[in-house]
Amino acid sequence: MSFPANPQTVSPWPAPRVSAPLDADVRVPGSKSLTNRYLVLAALADGPSMLRAPLHSRDTALMVQSLRALGATVTEIDGDGAFGPDLEIRPMDSGSASGTGIDCGLAGTVMRFVPPLAALKTGSTDFDGDPHARQRPMAAIIDALRALGVTVHDDGRGALPFSVAGTGEVAGGRLEIDAGASSQFVSALLLAGARFRDGLHLVHVGSTLPSREHIAMTVQVLRGVGVQVDDSVPNEWRVAPGHIRAFDVAIEPDLSNAGPFLAAALVAGGTVRLAGWPEHTTQVGDRWRSILPALGGTATLSQGTLTVTGSGRITGAQLADTSELAPTVAALCALADSPSTLTGIAHLRGHETDRLAALVTEINRLGGNVEETEDGLIIHPAPLHGGVFETYADHRMATAGALIGLAVPGVLVQDIGTTAKTLPEFPQLWRELAATAQPPAAAEPGPAAAPDRTEGAR
Repeated sequence: MSFPANPQTVSPWPAPRVSAPLDADVRVPGSKSLTNRYLVLAALADGPSMLRAPLHSRDTALMVQSLRALGATVTEIDGDGAFGPDLEIRPMDSGSASGTGIDCGLAGTVMRFVPPLAALKTGSTDFDGDPHARQRPMAAIIDALRALGVTVHDDGRGALPFSVAGTGEVAGGRLEIDAGASSQFVSALLLAGARFRDGLHLVHVGSTLPSREHIAMTVQVLRGVGVQVDDSVPNEWRVAPGHIRAFDVAIEPDLSNAGPFLAAALVAGGTVRLAGWPEHTTQVGDRWRSILPALGGTATLSQGTLTVTGSGRITGAQLADTSELAPTVAALCALADSPSTLTGIAHLRGHETDRLAALVTEINRLGGNVEETEDGLIIHPAPLHGGVFETYADHRMATAGALIGLAVPGVLVQDIGTTAKTLPEFPQLWRELAATAQPPAAAEPGPAAAPDRTEGAR
């Protein structure tokens, strides 16, 4: 599980363009959100645990590296997954953490989930990451740890770098936070709450709370390993103190990472099928089943396979709280034939980059017409042209550029290697997807080719 500290490419990546309908069967690796949550719980569990078909990416490699630094043992075991080995995890030992350094990279789950674990160790743990990571909101977790009696040194920045001085125990109890900048602040504290002496009574006091599906996911995985969680009161969570049961779990495919591949059916026309789609899931990516039909496609789930079909024409829509799916949604809307409005995504300004500003800049650089609002984007139809699509070290910006390039010739995605954050195989999988676009024989009727959305076509 080895990935470069800051993936780069030597030159911009020419995004494949297709001019015929797709007919593709796609598989994607395991969920990053689930993999990193289960890794954290395994490090706190009462015995060895097993993750089957986990994601192997930069974010998960950084999590594994962090847990090893805190005294957990993570061993790769041959498994049946198509994207890498299974993982056996033995929990953190009781040794000191003094002098331990944690490289968070650009992984929000590492920079937010791991500090509470460091607080349970004795000694000082230093946290830092990529240059972009120093711009991500961290004050809520730093302030929360201090409110729980943990000493944190950050020189008043409320951001990386900082150090956590653990004493081997966290008292826990009632804690109020404002998690309006990221739901990960809630998940980070809930994941460790059962190991606090008095458990945790967490109260969100802010006016907004984004990405609630991710908190629901955290609650579900906690209950699955025997942790008592009461979320019956809105914006409050009570975690009872106690053991975290060792487990053996198979990781679901990453439905957010599946999005660009499914969306390709709307862009190019044709059909994309993705096997292994769970019937019931807390992943936010399950929203693709409603988002893609709202934009003019069809989505059908049958016997674990999600089938998405498109005509090559995209209709604009008004969509709320698309969360981490928003870059892919925005790329689709930039190719639509009517206006779209995306709301409830102000928190994306604090993700790997300011995603709202980045999407406006890069889509408009290609001739688009996108406006930034207080909490989202307004996207008007406009003929697009080729050019360099910057990614700002953000994996979802990279996949958004690739999706636009499927319809617009000459799109060059800068730093396609940043997709290694959550999907190292993306460039190869994307080329394989594009290769399924085969024009039908002249004598055989078939789906119409995707419309030309480039300059001069409107």
